[in-house]
Amino acid sequence: MAKNAFDPQIFLSKVGTGKTVSKYRKGEVIFAQGEVADTIYYLQKGRIKVVVLSEQGKEAVVGLLEAGQFFGEGCMNGHKSRIATTTTMEPCLITAIKKSAMLAAIEKEPKFSALFMRHLLTRNSRVEEDLIDQLFNSSEKRLARLLVLLANFGKEAHPTPINPSINQETLAEMVGTTRSRVSFFMNKFRKLGLISYNGKIEVHQSLLNAVLYEKPELMGHGKVDDT
Repeated sequence: MAKNAFDPQIFLSKVGTGKTVSKYRKGEVIFAQGEVADTIYYLQKGRIKVVVLSEQGKEAVVGLLEAGQFFGEGCMNGHKSRIATTTTMEPCLITAIKKSAMLAAIEKEPKFSALFMRHLLTRNSRVEEDLIDQLFNSSEKRLARLLVLLANFGKEAHPTPINPSINQETLAEMVGTTRSRVSFFMNKFRKLGLISYNGKIEVHQSLLNAVLYEKPELMGHGKVDDT
């Protein structure tokens, strides 16, 4: 009975052997690039950004994570040190799980193992899609796709407004272009009725259609090609 009653979400939400739960304020670093990697994290509440710093000192935002996602799982694959820095974008509640406790839970609890496997498969698919996006799409279409993803199309009954903590500078870093380009494209999308914003960005179904079906909204006059 106890085995059948195991609930992965309860397991992830509570303190236990090898597990701690901590609150973070906006702007706090959870772990920094180069630090020892021996812990996996689960984001209960809030949003974080994942940033990589190059040897030349250039920063790039390579991911935005929301509640319900694991991060820092590279240590499970033999990474001895962190390859990125994670920083909170708003107040967060985060569970930290030591590698040994994570391995024990995966081995002993099939429900938890299945949950973590789904996470890995989803993350792998997203990485592949992002790579294809960077290789073959213009910065304008990359921005459109990013906005669609951030609005949670397909995950919620209705698309959600994009958090104001995700500003144009962050969008530019994720798309791989300049802030001025992002500003140009955002104004274009707004004039075409693809998005609206008043504090928060609201993404309309028409932008999703333009991304999915190669509609001319993203290929019309005023397009600046800077792949």
